[in-house]
Parts: sequence; structure tokens; C-alpha cells
Amino acid sequence: MYKDEELVIRSQNGDMYAFEELVCRYERKIYTVAYRLVGNHDDANDIAQEAFLRAFQSIKSFRGEASFLTWIYRITTNLCRDELRKKYRISYESLDEKITLQEGEVTKQVPSNYPDPAELFEKKELQEKIQDLIDALSPEFRLALVLRDIQGFSYDEIAEQLECSLGTVKSRINRARKYLKEKLALEMEQIDRHQRLNL
Repeated sequence: MYKDEELVIRSQNGDMYAFEELVCRYERKIYTVAYRLVGNHDDANDIAQEAFLRAFQSIKSFRGEASFLTWIYRITTNLCRDELRKKYRISYESLDEKITLQEGEVTKQVPSNYPDPAELFEKKELQEKIQDLIDALSPEFRLALVLRDIQGFSYDEIAEQLECSLGTVKSRINRARKYLKEKLALEMEQIDRHQRLNL
């Protein structure tokens, strides 16, 4: 089995089979990160194909300063970021913003449009729910969270991919985790309340 570096060199010399081997090796990972970022199977497929197409077109300029996988992840992340910006040209709610009422300030809450609470205990639905919550994050928070908690990149690697400071990466991840934790806790409260009412 050839190492990535050897396959890259062969690809740079015009060996289509070597590049196909790289695609076979990483297409599942690239699709997964694209799906986690855009939350849609069709878009994820399109982005994964586009990422490999761009990698193929640019392979001769790849200097090997990072691994091939890191490079293709970066291409994918940039494509996802562009897709999210195009698709969601709506204003995102700030994770920190408060609403002022006569009684005082309250934290914003997103209305729930999820299935019957009892169904949330099924694994598939719970995963979909978590994906829905991830989808509700703004692109910057979503990218940082997925790259860290789902793809397992280090903070330094994420900072490099997103072209921002280490502090910014850590802040975005912490705030995104806090948001998800609060929303999941709220959902669990609603499930508990629903179950008590049905007793």
C-alpha cells in the first residue's frame, strides 16, 4: 500500500490511478465533514466531489507543507463556508444576545420544531436532532465545532484551516458547545414535562 506522499507525487506526474486511490482513501471522511457542516446529503455529495475536483486541478501546486488529508479538508471547509454564506444570507441570532422584557433580561430561545419527544430516545432521531442544533449555529461556530468534536482536529490545525487565531478558535468552540448543551438540556426538560403530563 502506497503512502499518501507517494500517491501525491505520482498524481503530480499525471498518474490518474494514484489520484483515484487518494479519492477512495478519503472520500468517506470528506463527505462526512461536508455533511456535518452543511447538514444536507445532496449538498455534502456535491461539495465532496467539488473538493476532489479542485484538489485534482491544483495537485501540481501542492507543496506537501501539510498532509494531503489536511489539505483536502481545508479545501472542503472553504467550500462549505462558501455554501453556508450563500445559503444562509439571513441574520444569525447571536449566542450571547439577550432580550429585554419588563421583568428583566432573558436568553433567546429558538422555537422547537422537532418530532414527538418520546421519539428522541431513538438513536437515529437523537442524531438528527443534534445535527439540527449544529445546523442552527452560524457558519463560523459550526465549522470550528465540527472540525474539533467530530473530525478530531487539534486547535492549532483548526486555526490554520479557518485562518484565525487560536484564541478565536477556542472561544467559538466553547460557545458552540455551551449553546448545544443548553439546547439539549431544554429539550430534555420538555421531554420530562411531556412525560409527567401524560402520566
